[in-house]
Amino acid sequence: MIYPKFLQKGATIGVPAVSDGSYNETSNIRFKNSIKRFEEMGYKVIPSKNLYNSVMTRSADAITRAKEFNDMIENKDIDFLMCAAGGEFLLEILPYIDFEKIKENPKFVQGFSDPTGIMYPITTKCDIATIYSVNFKSFGMQNLEEDLKKDLDIISGNIIEQNSFELYEEEGLERVTGLEGYNLTEKVEWKSLDGKDAKFSGRIIGGCFDNIAEIAGTKFDGGAEFVERYKEDGTIWYFDNFALSNESVIRTLWKFNELGYFKYTKGIIFGRFCFENSELGYSIEQALKDSVISKLNIPIIYDADISHKGPSFTIINGALAEVDIKDKKGKIKLELK
Repeated sequence: MIYPKFLQKGATIGVPAVSDGSYNETSNIRFKNSIKRFEEMGYKVIPSKNLYNSVMTRSADAITRAKEFNDMIENKDIDFLMCAAGGEFLLEILPYIDFEKIKENPKFVQGFSDPTGIMYPITTKCDIATIYSVNFKSFGMQNLEEDLKKDLDIISGNIIEQNSFELYEEEGLERVTGLEGYNLTEKVEWKSLDGKDAKFSGRIIGGCFDNIAEIAGTKFDGGAEFVERYKEDGTIWYFDNFALSNESVIRTLWKFNELGYFKYTKGIIFGRFCFENSELGYSIEQALKDSVISKLNIPIIYDADISHKGPSFTIINGALAEVDIKDKKGKIKLELK
């Protein structure tokens, strides 16, 4: 596994708008505050030329977005890439991404949600670690939440052990100023499908469940290759489900299993589902119990702090991870080997 350079003081952060850009004035304010914050911390920021564009959740056409990403990868003056925002259509850029250029110029790419579409192939096919954590836009909140502070620690090379948070937001605050933080109202409880505590370790990989579901089985899918490459370590999969119904989750897990994703899996972690949708009345727990993964005889964790309902852990895709769940509290320790 290739681990690019972490973010050093004075480094330059490239902000590619590989998915969406800014879609209204409050969003503009949030982006501008993110730039200001990083510059005040001593970093140089090179934002996308399309940062303040959004048409049907696209900052630009696919070729333009891909070229910008390729150029930032090749640009020797850019040290670290942090994706601007989420969206819906990052996958459109994949045919135009120069993966050979990425291999020749390994850099950390951080993103959350839709940017999974570029990070997942980089780690599974190029064997370069990526970072599933908040997008650049999140740093525009007035006061940084605890998970963003921890993310800054980790991307600076301080690989801290992460412990589950006390509270999470079930519903986000209405954006009035653009600087809002989380609306922390609900108690965090990591749950296991069998109701037992669990401890397991392995190479960790995952991201937004919806995006991986779309990539799976295409030429951009390196999931089975990754699993085989690190079979001696075993694999930990983590999934952050944004919008797929509970029925779709069952079908997608069947697909992943048929593709060989779970061949050497030590455990599977689901974050808090952003929406609990089911035409048949499935609860999340019942959907997971009725899925193929319930027959794998491994720990299945859900409602973890890897979710669109913040706060969320920072996960380095490709790292070795040790996961420990006890009394509905969870912790993850990452090791770069």
